[in-house]
Amino acid sequence: MLTLADILDYGNRRAAPGPRGHPLLGSLPAARRDPIRLFTQSFREHGDVVRFRFGPMVAHLVSSPAGVNHILAENNKNYGKQTRGYAALRYVLGNGLLTSEGDFWKRQRRIAQPAFHRQRIAGFASAMVRAAEECSEKLAQSRGQTVDVHHEMMRLTLRIVGETLLGYDPSRDADEVGDTLAHLLAIVNERTTRVIFFARPRLPTPENLRLRRAVARLDEIVLRIIAERRKSRGDDLLSMLMEARDADTGEAMNDRQLRDEAMTIFLAGHETTANALAWTWLLLSRYPAARRELRAELSDVLGGRSPTADDLPRLRFTKMLLEESMRLYPPAWIIARSASGADEIGGFEIPAGSIVFVSPYIVHRHPRMWDDPEGFDPHRFEKEPPRGAYFPFGGGPRACIGNGFAMMEAQLVLATVAQRVTFELVPGHPVELEPSITLRPRHGLAMQLGTP
Repeated sequence: MLTLADILDYGNRRAAPGPRGHPLLGSLPAARRDPIRLFTQSFREHGDVVRFRFGPMVAHLVSSPAGVNHILAENNKNYGKQTRGYAALRYVLGNGLLTSEGDFWKRQRRIAQPAFHRQRIAGFASAMVRAAEECSEKLAQSRGQTVDVHHEMMRLTLRIVGETLLGYDPSRDADEVGDTLAHLLAIVNERTTRVIFFARPRLPTPENLRLRRAVARLDEIVLRIIAERRKSRGDDLLSMLMEARDADTGEAMNDRQLRDEAMTIFLAGHETTANALAWTWLLLSRYPAARRELRAELSDVLGGRSPTADDLPRLRFTKMLLEESMRLYPPAWIIARSASGADEIGGFEIPAGSIVFVSPYIVHRHPRMWDDPEGFDPHRFEKEPPRGAYFPFGGGPRACIGNGFAMMEAQLVLATVAQRVTFELVPGHPVELEPSITLRPRHGLAMQLGTP
């Protein structure tokens, strides 16, 4: 039964402002052309809560730190993952930590959490550094030549994730896994922004057949890894997941559940870190003063040797450099949620069943939260950002479980490689954002190798 307070509260809510868009399609054509431009312009013109129409769907972009915290933390139970994007992603990744919800997600998170404790991930440092050393030694042999730094970082982080979390050396499959994941992400992104939702995956359309073949190839690799780990356990996440038992039922994960988690690790564990490192090399190429400061810190702390996990607290500028890179180029640039019940944010109504977006790319440039928000300044991270103003790994209970792993990996790789080679952007090479599921450089990053 409605009370007077309910009626008055509802009366105080109002529809948020937003772009008018196409009479039938709303802002969908603009989102398909350039979603970052659409969201950035809409935020500047309409404020912290913007209402969009994407065909028949209503969506809101929420960009205030308080609103972000409300969606991801305070009222997170009202905001689930029943969105087009996650529906498409589930077909590729299955029901792993990234895509699952409810009690099943809680169970999987509880099982996986011990693998990401700080002391445990510190044990992965030597493997990370060894892979970075071999990568940089190979690059150093090609000084003066041009490489695609994004591609090189993808290969490196795939190897690190394979060896440390899956107990598997993916060198022989690195290019195929990387290319297949990129192809699958492109399909997921394209399906998410269609006017008409994609055909059911079981229908034998040409696109679905291509999708099936790509997923089947990754499945072949992942299931081979699982079979090998069942024969010989190791000190990795996959072995831990195999040994874990549900506290209530005593059941272990079956091969399908292990497959879904391994596939999620492949994607989330290497794609985002590779992007963060690639954008960091670009920034170092553009800002020589930052490169000099990084080299000075590495010389002072390491003296020419490779880093260890114990060195990380002293590599302060190295960390701030990565944090600033992820502020300007957050690998997970957009987070989508579905409102299960009606809500109110910033005085505007959020209807039940609508989609809500929070974008690190937008919020990380919020002029009320950041001085010179478009500028590059790693030293801004000498102090803690306001709550909800910086969230490259998401927030609330669904924050990325591997954020500590990813930051340690990125610091160690940056500190190792930067002592051995430099990267200079090739003049005239186009640097263009590709805002897919992650934020990639659309044309790669053609950079010339040099000597520090």
